[in-house]
Amino acid sequence: AGSVQRCLGPLLCLWALRLPAGSGAAARGLDVASYRERVRAMFYHAYEHYLESAFPYDELRPLTCDGQDTWGSFSLTLIDALDTLLILGNVSEFQRVVNVLQEGVDFDIDVNASVFETNIRVVGGLLSAHLLSRKAGVEVEAGWPCSGPLLRMAEEAARKLLPAFQTPTGMPYGTVNLLHGVNPGETPVTCTAGIGTFIVEFATLSHLTGDPVFEDVARKALKALWKNRSDIGLVGNHIDVVTAKWVAQDAGIGAGVDSYFEYLVKGAILLQDKELMSMFLEYNKAIKNYTKFDDWYLWVQMYKGTVSMPVFQSLEAYWPGLQSLIGDVENAMRTFLNYYTVWKQFGGLPEFYNIPQGYTVDKREGYPLRPELIESAMYLYRATRDPTLLELGRDAVESIEKISKVDCGFATIKDLRDHRLDNRMESFFLAETIKYLYLLFDPDNFIHNDGSDFDVVLTAYGECVLSAGGYIFNTEAHPIDPAALHCCRKRREEQWEVEDLMREFYSRKKSKKFTLKSAPNHAEEEGAKDPKDASSEKAGEKRNSKKSSHSLLSCPSQSFNSKLAVLGQVFLDNT
Repeated sequence: AGSVQRCLGPLLCLWALRLPAGSGAAARGLDVASYRERVRAMFYHAYEHYLESAFPYDELRPLTCDGQDTWGSFSLTLIDALDTLLILGNVSEFQRVVNVLQEGVDFDIDVNASVFETNIRVVGGLLSAHLLSRKAGVEVEAGWPCSGPLLRMAEEAARKLLPAFQTPTGMPYGTVNLLHGVNPGETPVTCTAGIGTFIVEFATLSHLTGDPVFEDVARKALKALWKNRSDIGLVGNHIDVVTAKWVAQDAGIGAGVDSYFEYLVKGAILLQDKELMSMFLEYNKAIKNYTKFDDWYLWVQMYKGTVSMPVFQSLEAYWPGLQSLIGDVENAMRTFLNYYTVWKQFGGLPEFYNIPQGYTVDKREGYPLRPELIESAMYLYRATRDPTLLELGRDAVESIEKISKVDCGFATIKDLRDHRLDNRMESFFLAETIKYLYLLFDPDNFIHNDGSDFDVVLTAYGECVLSAGGYIFNTEAHPIDPAALHCCRKRREEQWEVEDLMREFYSRKKSKKFTLKSAPNHAEEEGAKDPKDASSEKAGEKRNSKKSSHSLLSCPSQSFNSKLAVLGQVFLDNT
């Protein structure tokens, strides 16, 4: 067993663990391979019926065996399921779907689309599939990963969302018309998650395309929320993006807020950004102080901290997984076990669960096959190998197959008390629920790579390392390779680091051949230098006049080229 630890200063450690054979699962007699194959069969039962009965509509209606458009007429289930196909090992279908999407998806349509949903499902799904294309055997362009048809589609979709960010506060409207922009009568009230859930996709886009506008608007929106937190450090549920006045002042970790916190952590990991992590850690203190009770998290008034809703929402079940990413595994497990008791009570997580009463909330008894508890189990199993987490996976497979499986797919559970079904299969069932279940039962999947395997890709900017692991899942479970963000442009600090290493290398090389006898000779040598080298050296001197925040890379056992091609960093070899 091995592990790789990537740390953001003292703030963050992300662990990728390779599990030893027979750990945990064998201790309780759970046949992991058998459940993995059952999850695979669940995927194809749903996926094939979507293709047969619903494509090109967004989603399958499993009770009537037909389709419907829900989020914008993008063939959404196909986009959402694409990277799941590769995780299950189906490269031929991945390749076929890539061609189908290129030919059939059009964003120049007169449709009002959710800015949030279009970003996480469409932009996120296309970016992930773009970055996984080479692994899936797709014949990629010469400039990949800095160019490619799926990247161009993701960029086109994201540009359709940009008009929503043109507000006095920088916080986006919730809905945009893909052809005409923001409708004149559009409500300015947006949920917190709908404002703070862009940095993963938009920063990836900016780094791959070289256009900073995407990352810039995402950061501005994040900082606007931070600026408008309450005096006790909490944010509410809905805010007016024009006036920055809080409309719904309930503070918690669930619906309407959830992925804002998630993206502060994941954005910090993806971008190695201490500011984003410090923002989350400040929120985390306030959340613990005001909303946490006996390892449950309640809803409170954002200005006073008084309890407003003593409920657990199924969307909150992502929180233990997020806690594991910042290393707080002990608290994560305690909260996870609370949530697992609710699952055992109903065979799923109701949308709302009244904690004092220990029962569902009226009109919130449904379970639309959400992934969040399974997601947390996957993260925590990677960190702990506790077999209890595999048991949750087993229970999820058994419950979903028993309650929601129908002839044409898997149906939303309308009421967990009597198992009535609803005629809908959300695209996230294939994007997230199935994916996290499969990864829970597949410890050797390439997604779990510990860095021992990787690909070296030559780009216009030099070599970069890809597929080494450390994938960051967006909130729709689309994995982003963080190393790819270093492949398509040299940020100034990376350029300086490369120049430092090159000067160090050449100075050592020259010191073996020459002895500098006098200042005039040294000046003569300086005069012979290329002007670019001189300006680079001045830039280095200017920067080095301040105390450096990090030491130069030093890997004497590796070749000079290998020193630079680390974790996706790129360089130009001008020798």
